[in-house]
Amino acid sequence: MNATLMIALVLFAAAGGVAAHAGESPATLQKATFAGGCFWCTESDFEKVPGVAEAVSGYAGGDEVDPTYREVSSGTTGHLEVVQVLYDPVVVTYPELLEVFWRHVNPTDAGGQFVDRGPQYRTAIFTHSEEQQAQAEASKAALDRSGRFKEPVVTEIRPLAAFYPAEEYHQDYYKTNPIRYKYYRWNSGRDQFLKQTWGEEPQAQVPPAERSGEAFRKPDDTELRRRLTPLQYRVTQEEGTEAPFDNAYWDNKAAGLYVDIVSGEPLFSSLDKYTSGTGWPSFTRPLEAGNIVEREDKGLFMRRVEVRSRQGDSHLGHVFPDGPQPTGLRYCINSASLRFVAAAELEAQGYGRYRPLFDGGR
Repeated sequence: MNATLMIALVLFAAAGGVAAHAGESPATLQKATFAGGCFWCTESDFEKVPGVAEAVSGYAGGDEVDPTYREVSSGTTGHLEVVQVLYDPVVVTYPELLEVFWRHVNPTDAGGQFVDRGPQYRTAIFTHSEEQQAQAEASKAALDRSGRFKEPVVTEIRPLAAFYPAEEYHQDYYKTNPIRYKYYRWNSGRDQFLKQTWGEEPQAQVPPAERSGEAFRKPDDTELRRRLTPLQYRVTQEEGTEAPFDNAYWDNKAAGLYVDIVSGEPLFSSLDKYTSGTGWPSFTRPLEAGNIVEREDKGLFMRRVEVRSRQGDSHLGHVFPDGPQPTGLRYCINSASLRFVAAAELEAQGYGRYRPLFDGGR
């Protein structure tokens, strides 16, 4: 590409030639709420799932505002012990979270869960949208038809009215009081029931630790509009461009991978990222060349090479021949097209095979 034209392009964007959407989140976490008996156990089970950012113990289902643990444990408030899960739908889907839930409870018990008895310990799924409601009902019906349980599944499914976080000492109890938690869990009979019911099958249907190319897919347009911010949608689906120096990753120096915000396929590594001075994330090469598609772009009255993801077909940015060695290339990528996975989170989020890159370089 002609150097003069390249400089003109950078100045055009920096001067506001392309609209900016400042302040938009680079990733959108969604919520799911489950009642699975003792919230210490349910929180622990969900926080082990790749794609779950946090699970918060709390109360839901009753009319009393901001109840205390003492009030809920009395069984008179109508509230259940629940866990609200914050998750990344690019990594784990809501139907997959439902599978995790079913495999960690006894959904045929209407009187509580294991050693904990009373209505405050019964199972329930509190939905956050009509879509979640439909998916939960379909999942429950499928479990009932499977014959896994001799008794019918009695877990209630209903819209969430309000969620009240539990007292601080209940949060992350399995971490803050590991000995007491393990003692309680073993004596509750939960794990013994799960092993008897599911045998040696995995107790959670979650994304595999090592994901193949087939695992990365592009959702339909309805799902994309629900998952992505307006900026992410405009950039990835409409070949838009975000503002320079006002985006999530242009100056990110942390170690890790950059994956497609749409499909999750791995695209670039922090090991190949450098400071280009343009205000956008810049890389000397892709992490996986097979995940990158390059196309001629004649827009803006110039000829450039567009960069797209193969599985997600997301517009990522452009590649220019003015980068540093060893490649001499500059992959100029929009942050809105990417999701960053820190090196410490690679195994948990299904990218474990790339961890050795950060344990001694490439």
